[in-house]
This record gives sequence, C-alpha cells and structure tokens, in this order.
Amino acid sequence: MSSSARARRHKRINCPEITTYMRMVETGKVRACSEQHQLMAHLRRVFADEELIIDTERLAAYRHYEKYFPFELFPWELFAFALFMCVFNKDGTPRWSQELAYMGRGGGKNGFCSFIAFCSTTKVNGIRDYDVDICANSEEQAKTSFDDIWNILENSGQRRRFQKGFHWNKEEIVCRSTNSRIKYRTDNPKSKDGLRSGMVIFDEVHAYQNFDNIKVFTTGLGKKPHPRRLYITTDGDVRDGVLDSLLDKSRRILSGEIPDNGFLPLIFKLDTADEVSDKRNWVKANPSLPYMPVLVSQIEQEYQDFLDNPAGNADFMTKRMNLPAGNPDYQLTDYDNLKVASRELPDLSGMTCVFGIDFAKTQDFVAAALLFRDGDEYFAIQHSWVCRASKDLARIKAPLDEWERRGLLEYVDDVEIHASLVTDWLYEQMGTYDIQEGAIDSYRHSTFMRELDSIGFSAKEKTVKLVRPSDLMQIQPIVNSALINHRIAWGDDPMMRWYANNVKLTAAAHGNYCYDKIEPKSRKTDGFMALAAAFTVADRLPDTSEIEIIPTMTF
Repeated sequence: MSSSARARRHKRINCPEITTYMRMVETGKVRACSEQHQLMAHLRRVFADEELIIDTERLAAYRHYEKYFPFELFPWELFAFALFMCVFNKDGTPRWSQELAYMGRGGGKNGFCSFIAFCSTTKVNGIRDYDVDICANSEEQAKTSFDDIWNILENSGQRRRFQKGFHWNKEEIVCRSTNSRIKYRTDNPKSKDGLRSGMVIFDEVHAYQNFDNIKVFTTGLGKKPHPRRLYITTDGDVRDGVLDSLLDKSRRILSGEIPDNGFLPLIFKLDTADEVSDKRNWVKANPSLPYMPVLVSQIEQEYQDFLDNPAGNADFMTKRMNLPAGNPDYQLTDYDNLKVASRELPDLSGMTCVFGIDFAKTQDFVAAALLFRDGDEYFAIQHSWVCRASKDLARIKAPLDEWERRGLLEYVDDVEIHASLVTDWLYEQMGTYDIQEGAIDSYRHSTFMRELDSIGFSAKEKTVKLVRPSDLMQIQPIVNSALINHRIAWGDDPMMRWYANNVKLTAAAHGNYCYDKIEPKSRKTDGFMALAAAFTVADRLPDTSEIEIIPTMTF
C-alpha cells in the first residue's frame, strides 16, 4: 500500500478517476441505464459507510503505463479500473475483488482487459508470481487481449526497453521483476488443475453454458494475495447460463437485496427496446461511443440493416444494445416468460392430469411431462432420461450432472432408454396424481405401446392419443397464450427452461406454426415437446374452477 494511503469513510470521494464518470451519470451528462444509476447510489453508500483506502499513488503509477498503449482509457474505464485495482478495505485487501463489465460490442472491453492484465504483473502491483490467466471458450477469443499486450511489447518501437523488464513469446508474457505471467487459456477444464493464478479474466462470458471452467480456474485463486476475477462480455444467445446468473446476482446487489460481497457490477444496456430508435440512447449500452465516431457510423449502418430486416439482423439488439429481443418468428417466446414459468408449483397431490412423452430416438433423450389445469392456469412436471451412449453428449454444455443431482433427469447406462423406465415413472406418479390419459408421437408410439398398455393406457381404449404434426399446430396458440400471459408454471426447473429455449417456431401453411429445433445436436427439446404433446389432450382435463366443493356434513 502507498505510504500516504489511509483507511477512512469517504462522504466526499477525492479521486477524479472515480468521480468524473459518477457525476457524468448522476447529472445526466451521459445517458445511462437504470442499473448504472443504481450503481452510483450503491457506491456512494459504500464509501460513506465503510472505512476504505483509495490508493491514489498506486493509481497514478498504474496510469504511467497508459503511454505504452495505443489508446487512452475512457472515463468509464478509469472509473472501473480505479475501483477494481486501487480501492482497498481497512485490512489492505481489495474492496472489489470481482468485476463484471457487461456492455455492447465494440466498446473496448478487450483493451481494458489488456491494460488491467499488464498492470497486474508489474512492480506497482508488487506481488510476486501474480499470474494472470485470460480465459475464453475459443483460442481466438482468449488470445485477443494477450495479443494486444504482445504487440505492444514486440511492435511499439520500444522493444529493447521492454526487454529489460519483460520476456515474452506467443504463449506467455513474463514480468522479470515479479515473475508474474500472462497466459491465455481455452476450454478444457480438466487440464487446468493446480493453477496458482493471482487474477483470472473471463472473456465473453455469454458463451459459457455452465460454471465448469470458471470453477476450475477460480479454485486456484487464494494462493496469492489480492485474488481477483474480471468478467467481460456482451449479451448472447445462451440463456440460463453463467451470464444470466451473474446478471441476476448484479441486479440483486444493485436493488439492495443482497450485499455485494466484493462483486462490482457494471451493466451497460438499453432500458427498453423502444429506446433504440433514438441513437442518443445507444451510449447506454456502450459508454465508449462518444469517443469512437467510426464505431458510431458502423452501428448506424447496422441499425438501418436491422430496420430493413429485423429477423435477419436480430444480433443487433443482442450484441450492440445488450437487449436480447429474439425473433418472434423464430423464438418460442421471450426468455423472461420462461423465467416466470419457473415459479413455484402449488400442491398438486390428488389432482387430475394428463401425460405426454417425447423422444427422437431412445439412444439419446426421452422425456415425459404431466400437465394439470386449474381454471385458466396450467401446471407441469417433467422428467427426463439421458442415454450415456448418446453421441451428442460431448456437444452439450448444459449442466446435466447438476440436473441429475436435482432429480430432473436420470442417466441410463445402457445402449438405449427402455420404455419400461418411463412407464415405471408414470406408474409411480399415479400414486400421487390422478393420471387420466396421455399422448405420444404417432410415428414413434410402437416403441412404447406395450409398456403403456401394461399400466392401463392404450390407443385402442382411447386413453393414449397418437399425436400428429397438425395436432401440435392446433395447440401452439394455446401454449403461446399460456406463456405470454404467465398462466403456466413448471416449478424451479432449469432443464425445462433449457428445453423450451431450444425450440423455434417455423411458419407453416394458413398462418400456422410448427415447433422445430434451433440446433438438433446440442440443444435438445424433448421436455418441451412432451409438454406440447400433453397439451393435445388438455381439453380432457376437468376445469377445477367449475367444480363445486360440497362441505362436509356430520350426522
């Protein structure tokens, strides 16, 4: 810690790198989303209530390295850097050891990472062997910030000067005075055990479907002083993954629901989709735009393309404005509707229900769903079986093992999933619920009919409906209405959200839509399609709101 640094409460924050951007947001000098305004209020409270050290000498020393970089840090970057690298608790530990920078594409996130990574290895940080690992799902992305630093050392015209303090090659950059290394890492968590990182940077977090990589890289933290994590990302197409988890945590912190526990959320986005029509709002998603006129011109061109063809340019809202919109002719429904459907289920014991079964092949996934009705409300329970012999398992990045622990799926160690496993589960549910009838794909029913008949369901007795594509087209508006009006719930079931988020709508004749897979190998839909099958016989369910409950009479 710098000799002049002292811990105290800061009702007035005496650090221009922090306060300049704060005041820009608070005074409206720069348009900012609601999360940015919440962040400024949160920071004011923290600095006023806690005894913190703002190490301005350290910050000035770090800023000395700016001259070696082909850019100057923007106000938001100075703000984020100072909070992350130069604000400490009374005991000298970083006040914010984790930072999320979530902003639109093109804002300079990788340059920001490069500067932080470089500074962290130097004698200003002063911690020996403070290794910085830059991680991403692809080597190309992981190398982006690493190559920025490598090019400065190799091609800035000061190579001889840098050789006194560093040595480098295409795989690592080493600061001689601290023996701290910068390396890039890619997607293979099993090979990363035993790391001794000081800082881990996760690039484009939106691509992470689960926390496997993050857990491997972060378990090595804590072996060096001042362990830090930096997450940088735009939004993307993966839902219910790492990014959504971090954004949910961020919003709970900013709303005051939970303490920040050292997590600093920098969220830059539009507040509503309507705001995109006024280009002055674009800075909400990308605070670098006032300093990047070339980028503004590029985004203006992309915006016109988006207006001309929204379906073909849906990434504009997702990547540039950090507001995933989805294509209504493509996406099943807004992801927010799927999250609402994940609310708690009531006690369904004894209620009448119907079932649906779906599978593409028994060597892959099989799913069954129970569907209940109470007036205009629908409730669903799904269960899945996953064949370990499936050739698609290596492609799937969803946390199947976690879902197994939660009882949402069963692994089957066999060459296929036998129909008896599904009917055994249905028979077990019959002890709790009144299962009246069910539905199954007409093209695949022969695999299951004998087993279903053994527990009392058959097509001949009309207690099993053989579902045709036209049946699914007929119920699609009903399912859509239940989703958008929040009249369906399936409990806290991330697997069902995953299934549903993997479904797309394909236009058919006469204004109808059919369900299809966004990607058949790695994004399974069986659980949702089992629910859709159950909806084809939902009209057989009694409307419990019309059932008159006769009070008990004692004689």
